Amino acid sequence: MRGNKVGNIPAKIPPGNGVPAPYKYIPPPLPPTYQLHSFLTHTHTPPDRERKERRKKMAGENLKVLNALDVAKTQWYHFTAIIIAGMGFFTDAYDLFCISLVTKMLGRIYYHVDGSPKPGSLPPNVSAAVNGVALCGTLAGQLFFGWLGDKMGRKKVYGLTLMVMCLCSIASGLSFGRDAKAVMTTLCFFRFWLGFGIGGDYPLSATIMSEYANKKTRGAFVAAVFAMQGFGILAGGIFAMLMSAGFQVWFKAPAYEVDPIASTAPQADYLWRIVLMVGALPALLTFYWRLKMPETARYTALVAKNAKQAASDMSKVLQTDIEADHPPKPAADPALAAADKNSYGLFSNEFLRRHGLHLLGTASTWFLLDIAFYSQNLFQKDIFSAIGWIPPAKTMSAIQEVFTIARAQTLIALCSTVPGYWFTVALIDVIGRFAIQIMGFFFMTVFMFALAFPYNHWTKPENRIGFVVMYSLTFFFANFGPNATTFVVPAEIFPARLRSTCHGISAASGKLGAMVGAFGFLYLAQNKDPKKTDAGYPAGIGVKNSLIVLGFVNLAGLLFTFLVPEAKGKSLEDMSGENEEEAPAS
Repeated sequence: MRGNKVGNIPAKIPPGNGVPAPYKYIPPPLPPTYQLHSFLTHTHTPPDRERKERRKKMAGENLKVLNALDVAKTQWYHFTAIIIAGMGFFTDAYDLFCISLVTKMLGRIYYHVDGSPKPGSLPPNVSAAVNGVALCGTLAGQLFFGWLGDKMGRKKVYGLTLMVMCLCSIASGLSFGRDAKAVMTTLCFFRFWLGFGIGGDYPLSATIMSEYANKKTRGAFVAAVFAMQGFGILAGGIFAMLMSAGFQVWFKAPAYEVDPIASTAPQADYLWRIVLMVGALPALLTFYWRLKMPETARYTALVAKNAKQAASDMSKVLQTDIEADHPPKPAADPALAAADKNSYGLFSNEFLRRHGLHLLGTASTWFLLDIAFYSQNLFQKDIFSAIGWIPPAKTMSAIQEVFTIARAQTLIALCSTVPGYWFTVALIDVIGRFAIQIMGFFFMTVFMFALAFPYNHWTKPENRIGFVVMYSLTFFFANFGPNATTFVVPAEIFPARLRSTCHGISAASGKLGAMVGAFGFLYLAQNKDPKKTDAGYPAGIGVKNSLIVLGFVNLAGLLFTFLVPEAKGKSLEDMSGENEEEAPAS
């Protein structure tokens, strides 16, 4: 029997024990065209399987490091990181909000008009520039440093932002020339670049703190960094009060209505400069420690693809034994590198499908919040003046007016701003981000309408304290609400390779809203009667109608919150979907 002709008659393989064996069919070789097709399509070829195995090993290695971080106990280094990052935000808040304490003084010093019944004030265009130029710089810095933090790493960029902040904070108190134009130009120039550095601190601080933290207390840690803003606002008010009180003792001056010229002591020109420049000191104290911080493990493992280095860094700083099973990839495999580069980017359809609505939610809620928040915070002195809580400017000297405005800001910060931030820190990992943000927007809407509709009632002398209480409650629920959560959430829900960029985009949307609130409120809040407006301003819609508009803005923020997912108790990789990308097949 012919049994060894392949592809014709089955070959009979004789067994070793002499028992007849079953016939075994050996298939004929494939035609050349099918072999070529198989080669081109890489169907189950060994190199393809090898690449998959290498990706599985890298994924498993990454997940081990990240899981260790998620379950790591709270260490002293977590609190050190809060202080290091928080001092940046302390400086941010001090520098951004202290300008509102001295703008009235700048108007008296550089825009005095002889014979005017009211003290000098900044022209509308100059006031808008002085108050808003730092916000423009902040917006630019958030976008630029957010993108750079994903490209170069968080650590490499982090020290640079602080250096820019410190240098420009000091320089903003200087001026090249003595006339109003030279002083205002210098001030605006350096405050723009001050804002540029401040902008970089937003995405980097939030991203670094979220990537260091464990999933159980991540929200509280990130919120604690942001809560340092409250202390910055408080410190700005207290320092301005102390300095102005001292200047009043050393350089006595009468009220404007008594002596318009003498009411502005020549030494007042030093007061506003000192207030602005001192903001650099807290950040300078932490500059060295910011440079010593290692790169975050999540960036090193997921973006730089070096899980061994990530494990080594985190083992040192967290005092936790974290090991990587596999050594880092010694040389880049071209095909593997191509696959990594093909991971979806910010402008891809895949990102739009996975995170498009999330980014819309974080950006829109931050935008709407800051319209209301900054219009109140930067111009609260105008509201207090309208209800008589701050006396008319003509009854005070320039230095006394700084003291009075600083006292009002300090009281608001002490009674509502600071407590609101720390209520968020205490409860964000208990009741969740979504609940706090919804609640905050809801009560901001309620209290804003409660201030607006019976506004004439609140302007009566016997009701002024009630107005201040209601106004303080809107600040409390802004900070025990969306002002904190809009900062926390963007640092939790996007992939590591895009996290800093997306946070920067969300924060920049907020600063765009801040500019709308800051610039718009200057004009909207003006009296309807052209004769009663501030010098140089057209008639507006009045404080009452402005508050009604802000109430509807808050209501819109509540509705857009439903686009934002809840991140409480979940790992960053679960929220971003990176576990799906990285998890090895079982």
